[in-house]
Amino acid sequence: MPPVNGHVSHWFDKIPSPRTALPGDRDADVCIVGAGFTGLWTAYYLKRADPSLRVTILEARFAGFGASGRNGGWLSGMAPGDRDALARERGRDAVVAWQRALLEAIDEVIEVANREGVDAGIVKGGTLQIARNAAQARRLAERRAEESSWGFTDFTELTTAEAAQRVRFSRVVAAHHTPHCARIQPAALARGLADVVERLGVDVYEMSPVTEIAAGRATTPTGTVRAPVVLRATEGFTAGLPGLKRRWLPMNSSLIATEPIGAEVWDSIGWDGRETVGDMAHGFFYAQRTVDDRIAIGGRSVPYRYGSRTDVDGRVPQRTIRQLTAMLHDVLPQVRDVPIAHGWCGVLAVPRDWSAGVEFDRATGLGWAGGYVGHGVTATNLAGRTLADLVLGEKTPRTEMAWVGHRSKNWEPEPLRWLGVRSLYLAYNAADRHEFGGRTTTSPIARVADRITAKP
Repeated sequence: MPPVNGHVSHWFDKIPSPRTALPGDRDADVCIVGAGFTGLWTAYYLKRADPSLRVTILEARFAGFGASGRNGGWLSGMAPGDRDALARERGRDAVVAWQRALLEAIDEVIEVANREGVDAGIVKGGTLQIARNAAQARRLAERRAEESSWGFTDFTELTTAEAAQRVRFSRVVAAHHTPHCARIQPAALARGLADVVERLGVDVYEMSPVTEIAAGRATTPTGTVRAPVVLRATEGFTAGLPGLKRRWLPMNSSLIATEPIGAEVWDSIGWDGRETVGDMAHGFFYAQRTVDDRIAIGGRSVPYRYGSRTDVDGRVPQRTIRQLTAMLHDVLPQVRDVPIAHGWCGVLAVPRDWSAGVEFDRATGLGWAGGYVGHGVTATNLAGRTLADLVLGEKTPRTEMAWVGHRSKNWEPEPLRWLGVRSLYLAYNAADRHEFGGRTTTSPIARVADRITAKP
């Protein structure tokens, strides 16, 4: 059978029946636009802090429909931003505090899931980062040195034999492991959180696309929610709102999942620790061993659609499934005979300076968080707690962190936006070919691409 294509993502075994749409005008104390991780976490912490608050969430499709239910399932402490640039803007101590809070947020998510009875298949096995040629190995060493310069030393260098004891990938020349990551089933976490906030008294209206956000209100085709606080948590779909077309770029990332893999093949692979795994290529892959013993692996294929268009329920070109399958077979030839079950994609939000932000304007009651550049599964939890603090007027260590109030400039208009992103990834693909051809240092093509796009 050919792989299932789209249908939102493999993480949904079936498309959920949506909750009731907004049935007319409503009043609330806080209205949140978007029922992904950012919106759900914000609602959760608001209601935990003040159960009397009337909190309403408006969602265009269903909870977890966007990046929250389509990602690679990495609950990691990776910073969604350029730490050096933020340090120049806000000071080094603020950035270090932010990074430490991101690492602590991993355990916060796990604790909440356990406390609230959300089964999201969480296993904290850390991340195995591999290099498959000399240039990648240099970048891996540079990454360890950079983390150490920030005071983060929990990166263990592995020999090739030690890496193979974890997962037997092909052609590994260097590797390191960090404990700061957990494998999750992301849609299960998103849907579970939606159930939790409903139990806390949050009104969650699905199939209620917001057409306009303004001070004091959020408008949908079936009614308007009036609230003194309106928070935008729309991530990769932000460009569809009036006036925000160039605010964040909706970057596409694609994944495939295999059929369940038998015990004999797993014996040849390893992966008993359920680590998340990625490589150091410019067109990198990210992967996990799933709850039901499949491999899910992702990467960039069609990174951007002209005019900031988004996908249709996660459907991808057939060539994307072929490319990701070839990548999987290259790194794990043991699974060449395992069929591919599903291919899908989703959009993540990329600010022009590749750095996320959190903001709340008390004068207008408008706030937002996002722009996580693909590192949002954990960052959304910290963002949700931070937004809750800001809305409640609480001055906490979170409200002083480097990303609070950070806002990047807009992206260029079309066709410059499309040409720039397309050129960027063509350059990265060329750089990867250059390095696999024997170059021992990072290809100058990639360095030029990084400078042109201001990518950290």
